[in-house]
Amino acid sequence: MIGDFVRAVRKRNLGAYGIHVHRAGHPPVEHRFRPDERVNLYSVAKTFTAVALGLAEAEGRLTLDDRLLDHLPELRPLAADGFGAVTLRHLTTMTSGTSHRWFAHQRIDAADLLHEIVAAPLVAEPGTRFAYTGSGPYAVGRVIARVTGADLRAYLLPRLFQPLGLHDPTWRTCPLGFPFAESDLFLTTEELARFARLLLQDGEWEGRRVLPAGFARRMSRETVASSRRPPGGPYTHGYGLGVWRDRDGAYRMDGAHGQYAVIDPARRAAVTVTAHSGDDQALLAAIHDLVLSRLPVCEVQGPVSV
Repeated sequence: MIGDFVRAVRKRNLGAYGIHVHRAGHPPVEHRFRPDERVNLYSVAKTFTAVALGLAEAEGRLTLDDRLLDHLPELRPLAADGFGAVTLRHLTTMTSGTSHRWFAHQRIDAADLLHEIVAAPLVAEPGTRFAYTGSGPYAVGRVIARVTGADLRAYLLPRLFQPLGLHDPTWRTCPLGFPFAESDLFLTTEELARFARLLLQDGEWEGRRVLPAGFARRMSRETVASSRRPPGGPYTHGYGLGVWRDRDGAYRMDGAHGQYAVIDPARRAAVTVTAHSGDDQALLAAIHDLVLSRLPVCEVQGPVSV
């Protein structure tokens, strides 16, 4: 099943560390190019943050359409004109309209990064323009800390990480001690594959409901328009709640240098790859062309049973 992918990675030097293929009703198929050690998942972390938002919503602590400043009212005096309309959904789907651009690899000079985010001028009305940035997920993480009394990692430990057997994962933090939320979560390929399988199975794991029913499907359906260039490219299909829409009805977690988990409900499959690739888009194309496209489409569609 993955022989051509393995050969392509080696021949084209695509930099994959490993691949894990899960198909409902079949044993997993894996290949390692190096030992399965925990690596930085980069922007795949945004998907975990979105899941935390869904869990908090199910617990009645917030809704996706709450305004950020309603949970952090002390920031109102700092807020840019129009920021009062920014919701948690806007921040998660990269449509807040903010001019603020920040990612976890960048130095933080502000005493509080959240203050800087809230004060940055808007360049578009919230909900009208897609602009990819780590600022929104970081702000969402701060709201989760406010409404739950636990930082993002601590909140997810008993609700997500422990049920999946993800022991004590590292999630790097800002100078104030809050997880970056948009990046810098460290897991192995196989550990990330468990999370991908959880989403494929609509939040059920080994007979236990871990995520709210239907939320995993919402993540890829409640989408906004994203980039239009290049036409048909991997970032042109739309962006949802922490996930990118992908070709042929699939969706994916996507991190720099080739961290991918592609969930394909039509094929009842999830393909997970970690890497340090110099051509991550070629690596993504190989996942589709040499693995997913060769799997049969299931005749009966619907939630995948565990």
